[in-house]
Amino acid sequence: MVNITNTEGKTSETSPLGLAPSIPPDMKPEKAMPLYKIMSRRGVGSKGRRIPLLTNHFRVSLNAPDLVFYQYAVSICYEDSRPVEGKEIGRKLMDKLYQTHSTELANKRFAYDGEKCLYTIGPLPQRKLEFSVVLEGFCAKIETGSSGESGSPNGTGKRFKRSSQSKTFKIELSFATKIPMKSIFTALKGSEEDNGSTQDALRVLDIILRQQAANRGCLLVRQSFFHDDSRNFADVGGGVTGVRGFHSSFRLAQDGLSLNMDVSTTMILKPGPVIDFLIANQNVREPRYIDWGKAKKMLKNLRVRARHRNMEFKIIGLSEKPCNQQFFSMKLKNNGSTDGQMVDITVYEYFVRHCGIELTYSAYLPCLDVGKPKRPTYIPLELCSLVSLQRYTKALSSMQRASLVEKSRQKPQEKIKIVTDALKNYRYDEDPVLAQCGVKIDRQLTQVEGRVLESPKLKVGKSDDCIPRNGRWNFNNKTLLNPTRINRWIVVNFSARCDISYISRELINCGRNKGIHIERPITLIEEDQHSRRASPVDRVENMFEQMMAKMSDAPTFILCVLPEKKNSNIYGPWKKKCLCDFGIFTQCISPTKINDQYITNVLLKINSKHASCVPLIKDTPTLILGMDVSHGSPGRSDVPSIAAVVGSRSWPLISRYRAAVRTQSPKLEMIDALFKPLEGGKDDGIIRELLLDFYSTSKGRKPTQIIVFRDGVSESQFNQVLNIELDQIVKAYQHLGEVNIPKFTVIVAQKNHHTRFFLPGASENVPPGTVVDTRVVHPKNYDFYMCAHAGMIGTSRPAHYHVLLDEIGFSPDDLQNLIHSLSYVYQRSTTALSIAAPICYAHLAASQMSQFIKFEELSETSSERGGVTSSGSLSIPELPRLHDDVNGSMFFC
Repeated sequence: MVNITNTEGKTSETSPLGLAPSIPPDMKPEKAMPLYKIMSRRGVGSKGRRIPLLTNHFRVSLNAPDLVFYQYAVSICYEDSRPVEGKEIGRKLMDKLYQTHSTELANKRFAYDGEKCLYTIGPLPQRKLEFSVVLEGFCAKIETGSSGESGSPNGTGKRFKRSSQSKTFKIELSFATKIPMKSIFTALKGSEEDNGSTQDALRVLDIILRQQAANRGCLLVRQSFFHDDSRNFADVGGGVTGVRGFHSSFRLAQDGLSLNMDVSTTMILKPGPVIDFLIANQNVREPRYIDWGKAKKMLKNLRVRARHRNMEFKIIGLSEKPCNQQFFSMKLKNNGSTDGQMVDITVYEYFVRHCGIELTYSAYLPCLDVGKPKRPTYIPLELCSLVSLQRYTKALSSMQRASLVEKSRQKPQEKIKIVTDALKNYRYDEDPVLAQCGVKIDRQLTQVEGRVLESPKLKVGKSDDCIPRNGRWNFNNKTLLNPTRINRWIVVNFSARCDISYISRELINCGRNKGIHIERPITLIEEDQHSRRASPVDRVENMFEQMMAKMSDAPTFILCVLPEKKNSNIYGPWKKKCLCDFGIFTQCISPTKINDQYITNVLLKINSKHASCVPLIKDTPTLILGMDVSHGSPGRSDVPSIAAVVGSRSWPLISRYRAAVRTQSPKLEMIDALFKPLEGGKDDGIIRELLLDFYSTSKGRKPTQIIVFRDGVSESQFNQVLNIELDQIVKAYQHLGEVNIPKFTVIVAQKNHHTRFFLPGASENVPPGTVVDTRVVHPKNYDFYMCAHAGMIGTSRPAHYHVLLDEIGFSPDDLQNLIHSLSYVYQRSTTALSIAAPICYAHLAASQMSQFIKFEELSETSSERGGVTSSGSLSIPELPRLHDDVNGSMFFC
């Protein structure tokens, strides 16, 4: 408390926050919005053909309901109280702690998370314990006055050598909290008790599994682990390797506790000689072509092993000069008259003459700097190899992704064998900590029952219906629903290998068969050879100049032939020019094989009304929203995230959508622009835009029901979806002056999970339309798995749907049927999707808008929004606004 003096000179006490604000007498209290709670399951579905399935969940029995975990905070520092960084040394120290001080720990085995937390079964003898632990063979740098046999020259005149010596550390354990295992038993019964303690108990069990994997020398990535075994490596090019490992986690289910085990893949840098890695990474033939600026950025902080010393070092940079020109001062050994003499010598000469090491190609290459920023230590490149299991976190190229998919996929029966063999080999039951917990894991896959839903009927032209077969359909001999008419259009060609006259003829002929009337193109424009050497932006500008020179008025549609199949650097500038600057519809293609199926798929995108399910919610005006947030690649914290929301239009159809896209702070998952009040009372948010569009395209009807599909959030964020995002949607609706709030159904869709389903004894995937809503689903919450698509490659991954709120009151069968039908209205293909189309559209919209601009340029030239990054220093730039002529279209298709 602090003392302040009021106007009458009297002293009073108040809080450090200052005086409480006065409340005007005419102010009326505003009723707080009720907090939404995640709903419980109302029942299970019954429709569909029943089939037996297996799943990669292994039943777990718990025999110690009264067991309590004690959590302790771990502090590790050197003798001089400097904190110790690095997870590897932490685990080594904790292992040494148990070896030398098990008596003081009451012989209790523990689980250590590798960072700040340690867990024991029952309490340690004291709430706070301090230990001194000596780690033998600890690598340290010690100063020496002679060159000796040091692993590398030092550039400061002083010599340092790495030596293995004992080092003393101080470890402090402090009691933090109790975590009862009873909470798991309570949650399995569907109790309302605190979910946090249940998740804490499950996390401790997962940490025990991670600790076992760490003791085996595995790379740990969240709840997955990867062995250093070359048999599990798959080279994907560019010096990057995919490594196969396993995901394991304990899950609550209707059938009891289960262990979910699955094959997992992560990317690592290809281990081996550094020079070989750089050649592969930069796709050059010889070391002399390496871009050393790029190499320096790529190698920084990587770990290498020097073969002449058999020790590991961390790279901090490269030498400024080649090995045969990089000098350092060294003190000669005792050889009589020159005792202690300081001489300048190159790194190359030092290793060849003084260390007797033959260097083949290092003379003209930079050296690796493995020292300190002010004390460089140089080692020739050819003596160093990258240590294995170093993660690669940058985005993969399209070719790398394709290679990874090709090399890492497993057919269903192959995956079953890999997973069951792994469970047997890891022998979790023999872990001493798990044994004390009374944990026993069944080694057989769990049997579940699935239901196969009927495919929806698709409406096509001439009042016909199209019945999908095995999740697929075709439009041979069928016309499209509401076929469009293309009158004023042109073809532009950025590719030197494509016959655009042939493409245009095939497009016209195929369109005629599908009911689409396509006139002959006004003109065909070829890019001149000179322009092909220009930048992507200039190539687009030159093409538009040619187009405007040949035409008095702009076309209504442009077919654009790109030079590359995927990730063409022309795509972004071209789309931005057409959609934002001119408002021209455009379709980009890059055909490698032109046939009827390819042309049909192009026409489906152009028509954008190719198929629609028979309306399932035709009695009540219903708005369907799909919401997603796209983030920059890992490690890019400076790239704004892009939030996209698509809303259905032209009710009662469920196949037409409009997109609204905004930028927001990097890595922010919750969408912050759903409701965005400005000065003057105007709302510039996403939801207002979509509500008005629904009203104008649905004959003046206002939605009385809103179904929200949310993608990309974890279970820990479900409450935020309900009480932050849904609250913003409601406020946007109220801001329009509406009193009667619509009924909401909120559904989260997850694809990033590890549950798979298999047909017993069959080599193929589960049939499309398979639904599972028993046994392996949550014991209380409303969730189910659906595999709507036909998996053709590898093992199908079902979508995991979580129903957070259902004010509309769908029955389980009706809701599953609606979601299944929404998997068939994706306008880019003639196959069912693995997830509801509104979610895919939101993802497409975010992805396409992100290619319109480069954020590095945008930060300087674009107008700024009010948002900032988590650091509070970076303004978030706006995306360019779409032209009014295309703003309401499905431009993202």
